[in-house]
Amino acid sequence: MFATDFSKATMFFSSKKEIKYLFFILMEDLPISDRVFPAGHIAVIAETDYLKEMQNEPQAPGRKLKFHLLEADVHLQLEVDSLRQLNEQDAGLLLAVSPSSQRFSLYLEKEALENALQIQYGNKVTVDYKSKQLPGVVRYIGSICDNPKLSGTFFGIELQVEGAVDDLCDGTFAGHQYFICKKGCGVFVPFTKVKRRWSFGEGEQCASAGGVKTNTTGGDHPVNPGDRVAVYMEEEMKGGTVMGVMDGGSTVLVNFESDKMNGEEAKKPFRVPMDSVIKEDMLQSMGSIQLSNSRDISVDGGWSPEGLKGDPMENGASRSDRFLGVKSLVQINMGNVLMTGVIQWMGHVPGMKGKIAGVELDEDKGQSDGTWMGHRYFQCAPKRGIFVRMASCQPDTRFQSLAVTPEDSQGPARTANRESCVVPVIVPPPRNEEAVRILLGRMRGIQGHCNSCYMDSALFSLFSCTLVLDSMLHKSTNQFSHIQRILREEIVNPLRRDGFVDCKKVMNLRKELTQGGYCAGFTTEEKDPEEFLSVIMQQVLGLEPLLKLRSAGQKEQECYCHQIFIDKDDDLIVPTVQQLVEHSFHSNHLKLAEVPSCFIIQMPRFGKNYKMFEKIIPSLELDITDLLSDSPRECCLCGELAIQECEECFTDKLFSKTGLKQYCGTCWHQVHSHSSRRDHRPMKLDCPEGFVRTGKAMVPRERMQLFAMLCIETSHYVSFIKYGPEEHQWMFFDSMSDRHGGESGYNIPTVTPCPEVAKYVKSSAAKLIKEHPRDMEGVAKRQLCDAYMYLYENPRMAVYK
Repeated sequence: MFATDFSKATMFFSSKKEIKYLFFILMEDLPISDRVFPAGHIAVIAETDYLKEMQNEPQAPGRKLKFHLLEADVHLQLEVDSLRQLNEQDAGLLLAVSPSSQRFSLYLEKEALENALQIQYGNKVTVDYKSKQLPGVVRYIGSICDNPKLSGTFFGIELQVEGAVDDLCDGTFAGHQYFICKKGCGVFVPFTKVKRRWSFGEGEQCASAGGVKTNTTGGDHPVNPGDRVAVYMEEEMKGGTVMGVMDGGSTVLVNFESDKMNGEEAKKPFRVPMDSVIKEDMLQSMGSIQLSNSRDISVDGGWSPEGLKGDPMENGASRSDRFLGVKSLVQINMGNVLMTGVIQWMGHVPGMKGKIAGVELDEDKGQSDGTWMGHRYFQCAPKRGIFVRMASCQPDTRFQSLAVTPEDSQGPARTANRESCVVPVIVPPPRNEEAVRILLGRMRGIQGHCNSCYMDSALFSLFSCTLVLDSMLHKSTNQFSHIQRILREEIVNPLRRDGFVDCKKVMNLRKELTQGGYCAGFTTEEKDPEEFLSVIMQQVLGLEPLLKLRSAGQKEQECYCHQIFIDKDDDLIVPTVQQLVEHSFHSNHLKLAEVPSCFIIQMPRFGKNYKMFEKIIPSLELDITDLLSDSPRECCLCGELAIQECEECFTDKLFSKTGLKQYCGTCWHQVHSHSSRRDHRPMKLDCPEGFVRTGKAMVPRERMQLFAMLCIETSHYVSFIKYGPEEHQWMFFDSMSDRHGGESGYNIPTVTPCPEVAKYVKSSAAKLIKEHPRDMEGVAKRQLCDAYMYLYENPRMAVYK
């Protein structure tokens, strides 16, 4: 059985460890400092440490021990009450599954784990690979990573298909041969992707080996004696009657008598696993299929009869169920009411027969918050939860053409769900090494679809690694709370926690913005990031304007983004962002009325082709001290408190092209004693009341930090993100970097490291003038040559204004 195979497989790494470990699963979301560790994380502790601590003092509420969270690779003091112990087999199986939300659901449901324990070497199975059900044989069970504590348990399957399948192997992973098969026929998958294929007679052997007891009077099972059922076995659907249920704990078999069999087989009931059985009353009237040697039975979901033959049903459910799982988007027909939502839980509940789906609805049409008869099965808002039979759920037809299948090119450990999760809990942005672990890779970031790159890149830039605009997510709003919820729970929180947002979630936001009448074409047309930001910040969420500007003799202006407008200057060939901002403010006689928390700057380029500068050097720090109105300023020559500003000196060829020109009284007279500057007009500077200068260099500097930038080339937007304080900590995001399939395929979003950016940011303008774009390393060329928008934050400002 599986236990034997598991023991053999774990010998691969158990021989390397002398310490015995205990394994636990985290039962609740755990916020620690600026991180949230979701329920489902696997925690490990040395058995000697655990026993020593527990024996020294009796266990008490709130008792904490130091555990190692394997997935996050951190050691934390955790409350023992927040964990549940696992055996090593279950822990290994669960560790192979990601994300942690799916792992947690599988632990609660139990059924799938118990079924996986019955799979052993040589079994015939069906593998879920890229939305296809492929037949195969188990050739390996165990770890494919060398970890001294615990590695995920994967199933090595030799697929029984004609020819080679793209992206598959020959039983080799990471240079190690775990089993031998033809190239293109081997795959490593977690237990969630494997289903046992039973044949007649196997149920008898399983029953005799497991010592199960027959129950002919009924009991706490989905089917009971006398029930009419359908069974899929040996590539055929059989109709018949339940004669008894044999319960042996983890092994539940059904004594099944077919309506019509050939020869002696007709006289003998067959024992089949509960997973292969489905009650006829679950197959509702939306089209019928012909059972082999039996009468017609109808199937819910409107699927064509031809599609069922040779396509085994799984988990004792209807055909529509076979395409659904936790986090699937579904629609439910309730009379004349069509409801849509996301499956958050699957299993059996008291008082309802058959397999049940706990669905979080898109609208307040439910009757639950995820609880049933006092027990919580999943978490959602009040009136957003509903429990229905799986047979009543169909895939959401709005998104069938947008099906997303994750790439498996980086091995099972990087496999993600086809759909990203809805995350209702607050998740802080990842930074430094945590950002690398969560965000980098293929099928990471926000998935693009149908001209969405302007929105994908803007959202990734604003929220992936900073919280400067988190007020958009939590600001009180009644009229548009549903749009805010989509932004927060379907896009930002999943991006920060799991590193991936599928295109359907972004499409939800695009549809709401279009239907709200804010701007036509959000779902289909190419747009610019500033148009999207203006709509969602101003019209939808009513966010306070980010910038307040003053101009001499004019009323104070408010805006969300500053567009650079400057006259052509032949001396500015490769400018910095600092220079462009100073020239723009000087040319338009602008000052900042207050220090902004976020400063979004749009570069001087128009349309898809015209740009004023071939290269722009990003300023990692933007000094806005001299751009502030009514703020103390230093003399640009001696550093004393300045009392006069001169706009004409800013363009004087004799002075540096960077920095506005303000002077103390002495320096003003010295500079303007020259005949060419005697007619310059001074502008008096007002020092704030209460400011006391006690010496040089005491004027406080206001500096903002660059945290992201958007670039455009050939009408496609991408973004660069600063994910840490070090110069090299840059990542590059493209929501459509690759594509799988043709028109019916999907885009593959990718996040890659780009430390080479640091090299060019520090380069002088003279050196960059000579640098040809094609000779630049990595993607640095796009940052310097295709800049469209720079985003700065003030680290001193509070998150909420």
